[in-house]
Amino acid sequence: MNSINSMRIKTGIFVLLSLFSCSLLKAQNKMTSTDSEIKVLVLFNTEHGGTYKMAKEMAAGIEKLPGAKAVLKQVPRIKPLENEVKQDFANIPYATIDELPEYDGIAFGSAVHFGNMSADMRYFLDQSVGLWTAHKLEGKPATVFMSAGSGAGREGAILSFWNTLAVHGMTIISPGIMGTSEIDKSIPQGNTVFGASSLAAAVDGNRPSKGELHIASLQGHALAKAAKGYQLTKKDIPPLSASPASGSPKPGRIEAKLKALNIQLPDAPAPVGNYKPFRISGKQVFINQIALKAGKVEHPGMIDREVTEEQAKQATRQTLLNILAVLKQAAGGDLDKVKQAVQLTGFFYTAAGYTKHAVLMNEASNLLVEILGESGMHTRATLGASSLPMNSAVEIQAIFELE
Repeated sequence: MNSINSMRIKTGIFVLLSLFSCSLLKAQNKMTSTDSEIKVLVLFNTEHGGTYKMAKEMAAGIEKLPGAKAVLKQVPRIKPLENEVKQDFANIPYATIDELPEYDGIAFGSAVHFGNMSADMRYFLDQSVGLWTAHKLEGKPATVFMSAGSGAGREGAILSFWNTLAVHGMTIISPGIMGTSEIDKSIPQGNTVFGASSLAAAVDGNRPSKGELHIASLQGHALAKAAKGYQLTKKDIPPLSASPASGSPKPGRIEAKLKALNIQLPDAPAPVGNYKPFRISGKQVFINQIALKAGKVEHPGMIDREVTEEQAKQATRQTLLNILAVLKQAAGGDLDKVKQAVQLTGFFYTAAGYTKHAVLMNEASNLLVEILGESGMHTRATLGASSLPMNSAVEIQAIFELE
């Protein structure tokens, strides 16, 4: 009898150990397949390709860490680059400001312009106000690398770059003196303890030099290790503002309304010139948009000629949705912070004598009130125009007040 009981106990212990082992293996597999995968953005701006070469080496250093993937992207240009299609970096896609929170770490690369970052990089980061107010980049590891012509001002440029990253609360990674004992000291090297850089105008051979690229690779690897730690901790530690027992945050009032109406706001259209998608003055937000949809104008042309009245209404609706997408960005990602709509001004591409502008504009006004309720009530002006940008049938100017 005792022998039987002993056998039962041993069998039970074996089963429990087997179940525990299975659970442990599953947990390990989950960590291996998910937690080990990190995505790091290498975001650069270049004209002659020097910063692009540094960016590629930075990416190579990132991917030396197992499970790390580097994504190369360019900053959109304020002014088109002549003969860009012939450059090695022509096929590298442009980034959008809203995608930055998707990455576990970011390496920023730019040419040095008068002791600062390039105008294109500065303009791109100036659009990150919405990310800042929503705390989207806090704690995310970041590093800076630059191409510096003669080398003048390169350290000041990197440090000035850090100011923007610090305001976002990002964790700044610098190379320090790593790798400096391994590079050729018989030629001038552009590297600094703050970040890899290249003396692009040096006359002693092709730049970036092997030493400059070596430091960039080491810096990328250091960023990847920091990004790995960031990824692991962000899943386990809730934000300070969140209550551990509060559960999932409830969607905002306006977001719930959009969901009830089966409306999904588009991505905020990026500027196609030297201007900002919105400007906040005091508590007022000023926005201009046309009928862009997925990068193309919806129903382009003159109303009542190439565009029917129904198509013009669809274009008006799309324009208002674009305005709301930009407004959400201006409000830090929370449309509940919008106190009220103040003014809409609609412009319609029409021939002389056209009289149905108000009918078309009702599409925007009605939709705005449907989404924002009483806060969406606004004053309004409606005008005809002999032409509009990009052959759009509609353009709307909007003013809102934030809380």
